Amino acid sequence: MPVDLLMRADFLIPLGPAGARDRRIADGYVLARGRTLLEAGAWTADVADRLIPRVLTGAVDVIGGASPDGTPARLPGILMPALVKAHGHDHESPIIGVARDEPLADWLDHAVNLFTGFMGEQREELERAFGRSPNLVTYRKARLDDLAYGITSSMVHHCNHNKYHIEEIFEANREAGTRMIVAAGSQDRHYDDRILDTPEEALARLDEANERFGDGDMFQVIPGPDQFFSNGPDLLRALKDWADRNGTLVHIHSSEEPRTTAWFRETYGMTPVAYGESIGFLDERTILAHQVNCTGEDLEIIRRTKARVVHNPLANTILGSGMPPVIDMLEKGIPVAISTDGSGSADNQNIINAARLASQFQKALHQNARLLTAQDVLEMVTCVPAAMLGMHVGELTPGRDADFILVDTRAPNLTPTRLDNCVENLIWAANGNEVRYVVGAGRVLVDDYRFTTLDAEEIKNQVQDLSERFAKYRRTAREIQKTGARSNGQEAP
Repeated sequence: MPVDLLMRADFLIPLGPAGARDRRIADGYVLARGRTLLEAGAWTADVADRLIPRVLTGAVDVIGGASPDGTPARLPGILMPALVKAHGHDHESPIIGVARDEPLADWLDHAVNLFTGFMGEQREELERAFGRSPNLVTYRKARLDDLAYGITSSMVHHCNHNKYHIEEIFEANREAGTRMIVAAGSQDRHYDDRILDTPEEALARLDEANERFGDGDMFQVIPGPDQFFSNGPDLLRALKDWADRNGTLVHIHSSEEPRTTAWFRETYGMTPVAYGESIGFLDERTILAHQVNCTGEDLEIIRRTKARVVHNPLANTILGSGMPPVIDMLEKGIPVAISTDGSGSADNQNIINAARLASQFQKALHQNARLLTAQDVLEMVTCVPAAMLGMHVGELTPGRDADFILVDTRAPNLTPTRLDNCVENLIWAANGNEVRYVVGAGRVLVDDYRFTTLDAEEIKNQVQDLSERFAKYRRTAREIQKTGARSNGQEAP
């Protein structure tokens, strides 16, 4: 017989089906069998009578331990669904703090593109130094970052040079025990010449990746064209056709940086969103990252086509890109999730901090404290992105995947926490890294702050070394000027 997994805590936030998502439970528990959640609710005398005998016989394993009489420990904390990240980049951890105080296009050339080029040019030396692909070094660190903040499920935009390293990101995801959709990048214009694609090359990459690495719902590869300005109509149509044939999502950056968005409109006579609609790229399976610099027409197109938006407030503010009209989007019925973007642009993967910033900005902008409540933005990092990505996570209801976390409430900043303020404390008071336990697909991935699947010290040491090597390389490397508004190309779409 399989051993079930039980956790009991002071507070349970199940984020259940629509209409009951604001439910809060004192002294709650979850019970899982394998990767499936069996039960979630209040710990009552009836539940104790039923489960304690199974704890005593070893049929139920209790996270946090049990007393000699079999009573599960009631952990001080908030038991809730694991967090879901709908947009990120797993190669950026070594470039935290690089090319700061620059707008997006400049930052891409001075940090991201320079870094990925560095890893290509010095690959043999780096592989000898680390005993593995340098890309795998960065991807393992990204898995460590996500788990530290309670993220078990993500969609990774695997752009630029990284599109050639799907095998390594598959290995990092498998090792960590997390769940991932990889949006494999493509470009055929206005970008670094070394990584431009033909449609045939981009499709062959997708076919090969799915054949080699498709792993059910734990790892999936989908089309991830980088941006509208860097992908022509033939390439975008081919990628959307591939997604439609294979029943997958398609993911793209859109209207993120103001200069590039303005340049696109001046050059092509339409916004990126209008361009996407004109070639049949937008529908309910299209997920747009950022969508910061919008027109009213753009919002109407997104509403009409049923595309979805992932908002990344940390990167959008740090890089000076602006903030999207989130309230207008929600009022039009456009699904919006909140995410972190990559660690290089956001400086961390603190998705709770991203949720807080998203709410604070909109409250201040509209001078309306009632907008984007703590409950609203908590859903936008759990059940909303789970539904957007088609993942069976994001809420604690029977039959869902057993992905849950415990947020430790013993920290001074979370004292006092009560039933009536536990959701508010998560958003307004938590630092975001008080995640004591993480369970993903029924496996304990973080056990009392200890990573169980990843060697945290090895990973951190290797990334520190990699970042120092890059800093030395960067002092003499040639400048790249091939991104968006910085590009010299003028090919019409």
